[in-house]
Amino acid sequence: MVNKPNSNKARQKRHTRVRSKISGTAECPRLNVFRSLNHIYAQLIDDETGVTIVSASTVEKDFKDYGGNKDAARQVGKLIATRAAEKNITEVVFDRGGYVYHGRVQELAEGAREGGLKF
Repeated sequence: MVNKPNSNKARQKRHTRVRSKISGTAECPRLNVFRSLNHIYAQLIDDETGVTIVSASTVEKDFKDYGGNKDAARQVGKLIATRAAEKNITEVVFDRGGYVYHGRVQELAEGAREGGLKF
């Protein structure tokens, strides 16, 4: 019998390894990314107080398109950047969540950079 490795468990191990090295503050929060098959989510988190400052995702009511592609990820990146600008946040630490920096995660990051976030 062939045992298939659990890819989500491996991603979670990578994520905890990365999280041991980075954390967000109120001045420079952590831009966390989570992607599922149909949606993508982004949050700005202050790890000192454990508070989510800003969030954006493809699940929101005003988001009409399909959320599981690169275009949607770029739109979420731009959306989180504009919401961060309203809270006077310009610099963040990018947390890819254990995912490979490729595809939708990369598009979200580039959209956030287009919107004015620096990382």
